Amino acid sequence: MPLMTPPPAPPDPMIRLENLRLTIKAAAGPVNILRGIDLVVPAGQTLGLLGPSGSGKTSLLMLIAGLDRATAGTIHVAGQNLAALDEDARARFRLQNLGIVFQSFHLIPTMTAQQNVAVPLELAGHRDASSRAKTALERVGLGHRLTHRPAELSGGEQQRVALARAFAPAPRLLLADEPTGNLDLATGRAVMDLLFDLCATSATTFLLVTHDSALAARCARTVTLREGVITA
Repeated sequence: MPLMTPPPAPPDPMIRLENLRLTIKAAAGPVNILRGIDLVVPAGQTLGLLGPSGSGKTSLLMLIAGLDRATAGTIHVAGQNLAALDEDARARFRLQNLGIVFQSFHLIPTMTAQQNVAVPLELAGHRDASSRAKTALERVGLGHRLTHRPAELSGGEQQRVALARAFAPAPRLLLADEPTGNLDLATGRAVMDLLFDLCATSATTFLLVTHDSALAARCARTVTLREGVITA
């Protein structure tokens, strides 16, 4: 009787959080920001993280990005235990694996659009950073704005530069924190259409932090956070 070939092992999730906690010190005493978060996000999934202001959404995103350290619990992103990395190693991990888009565009005002997009590519050691930045800007419809500085761009164009910068290194995981918060309704909708399209064509895992339930509903899955715990 022929031996049965075992089924392949399931792929590791992109994000795995277990009993994740974050407590900060305040004058009136410790404040529990996150109070035991358990969450698994498979690779390639789009996840909307909902919740009111102060619920801990941005704090959770900052922990997943390795920009802050948890008080307790475990956090694995792209197979890496972030707690085991020092600050320099976490910075390298972000360059190699993550794209991040914030509500504020965080563009360098003295640099052109192309130079802004090229910065993370150069830091990651890509010799073709300039040409890759040009391609990324063309992909978001800004091939005609390569030499323009942020002050010469509209808010929607600046956020598209930020999207190009996030996607240019081909990240495995994209994190977005209220990415349309500084944009008008029509421009914000156009930016989100572009963002979802980029994630779909790149098979990028996407975590969207938002207070907008309609926007979160565009994701394959939604999770609601209230007072530092997942409630739905």
